[in-house]
Amino acid sequence: DKVAAYGEEHPEDTSERKQYGSMAHRLPVLVHNAGLVQALAFVENQRKYAHKELLDHLSAVLGFDKRKDLLERSRSAPFQDYRFLTHHAVMALTWFKRFAQSVLKVEPGSEKD
Repeated sequence: DKVAAYGEEHPEDTSERKQYGSMAHRLPVLVHNAGLVQALAFVENQRKYAHKELLDHLSAVLGFDKRKDLLERSRSAPFQDYRFLTHHAVMALTWFKRFAQSVLKVEPGSEKD
């Protein structure tokens, strides 16, 4: 739903669309390799608006009002809650990745940083 709306707001072949889709492909891998806190902090520190929008969408899907709430919770959660949050984030990000490919038509590696 969030990715579909994003696709409607951003015409094909725009850099924002490619940036969003590319990060949607990369973020589940970043979470797996570095952990949720580090992956979220990495994306939050990016200067690209599309990356921050992806975090906003992930936050909403996970039930947070703002991305800063997700970032704070990921840093302060007890271990079991952190694992639970990580699991749900990866599940959501897997769907974001699939929608980026099918709705936004962004393939992995289409944005070069």
